[in-house]
Amino acid sequence: MSNVPLIVRLLASSVSVANRAGKIVRDVMTKGELGIVEKGKDDYQTEADRSAQKCIIASLAAQYPKLNIIDVLSLQCPLNLRGVKEEDIVVWVDPLDGTSEYTQGFLEHVTVLIGISVNEKPVAGVIHQPFFKATVEDGKLGRTIWGLQDAGVGGFTLAPPPDSLVITTTRSHSNPVVEQALQSMNASQIVRVGGAGYKVLQLLEGKASIYLFASPGCKKWDTCAPEAVLSAAGGRLTDIIGTFYKYGANEPKPNKTGVLAAVNDQLHGYALDRLPQELKDTLANK
Repeated sequence: MSNVPLIVRLLASSVSVANRAGKIVRDVMTKGELGIVEKGKDDYQTEADRSAQKCIIASLAAQYPKLNIIDVLSLQCPLNLRGVKEEDIVVWVDPLDGTSEYTQGFLEHVTVLIGISVNEKPVAGVIHQPFFKATVEDGKLGRTIWGLQDAGVGGFTLAPPPDSLVITTTRSHSNPVVEQALQSMNASQIVRVGGAGYKVLQLLEGKASIYLFASPGCKKWDTCAPEAVLSAAGGRLTDIIGTFYKYGANEPKPNKTGVLAAVNDQLHGYALDRLPQELKDTLANK
C-alpha cells in the first residue's frame, strides 16, 4: 500500500466513502423524515445532507491504514501527481447535490460529489448516484463513477454526444438571463434536470451535448468533482466566458460566472461562440 501514490489512495477512499454516504441518503429517504431546513431562498438542507457530510468528512480526515482495496488502486497515477502531499490537496465535498430534487422525489437527479484539487485544479473526482437503477429486476440501487486526470474514468460507459444539439440546464433555478443564453444556442432540445453532478452525467452518457447555466447559482463543491470526471473523459467545464474555475482553499465559493460544459472541446467552443458577448458581460459584472 505504501507505494501507491497518495492521490490514488485518496481517490479510492473517496469512492468507498461515497458509497457509504449514498446508503445514508437512501436510508433517510426510506425513513421518510427528511428533516428539511431552509438555509436561504431556494436553498435547502436535509438530514441526508448532514449525515452524509459527517460520514464523508470523518472518513477522509482519518488516515488510511485500513483502506479498502478497490479497482481504483490499480490506476496508473500520472507522473505529475505522484509526489503530491496532503497539504497540496483541497477536497470539495457536496454530500447531497440536488437537495431540491431530493425533497421533491426526483431521486435519480441526486448525487454525492467528492472533488480533489491540486494547485487549484480538479484532478480527480467521484460522482455517486444513490438511487441509480441498473436494472429494475435486480432491485439494486446506486452506482459510483470516478475519474483521474490522464488516467481515465470508471463506473460507466462513455457515450458519444447526440446527433442533434441537446442542452441540459437547471430545473429549478432559472431566470431571464439563463433563458436568454439557452435561446442563443439554437438547440433542438433543452433538458431541464437538477444537480450539477447529474447534468455532467447527461453529457457523459450521450444524453446531452452541452451543459449551460448562465447564472451565479452554483458553488465550487457542485462543480469540482464533475469537472474532474468530465475532464478525465476528454471534456471541458468552464464558466460561460471560457475561464476555468480555481479550486484552491481560499477561492470564493460561488461560481459567479455560471457554468459551460461539454463532452469535447469542439462542442464547448461552439457554445462559447454562440453566447452573446453582451450576455457574458452582464454575468461578469454582476
